Amino acid sequence: MRRAGRPGLIGLAARTAVVTGTANAMGNRAANRRVEQAQNAQAQAAWQQQQAAEAYAAQQQAQAAAAAAAPAPAPAAGGTDLTAELMKLADLHTKGLLSDDEFAAAKAKLLA
Repeated sequence: MRRAGRPGLIGLAARTAVVTGTANAMGNRAANRRVEQAQNAQAQAAWQQQQAAEAYAAQQQAQAAAAAAAPAPAPAAGGTDLTAELMKLADLHTKGLLSDDEFAAAKAKLLA
């Protein structure tokens, strides 16, 4: 025999248990999804940071290789300044201490 009308106490308790269980399951699912998204974001940030560090290291290595490959400027006339030496020769020539031939020879020696 079945009762008509409102459900009894056991029926209400059963319905409440089903609703509560469903709500808890959905809440746990949402919480798990948020945790998973946070972990994915952290993993992606770590990967991007690693890529940036590798790119920076590669750039530094390329700059070091370029600096090592660049030839050092050759010192002129025993390591002295070429312009200063030419100015001294011109001054000596102007004062008459060097002849035209001596000036030309000394200049050619510096420029060679």
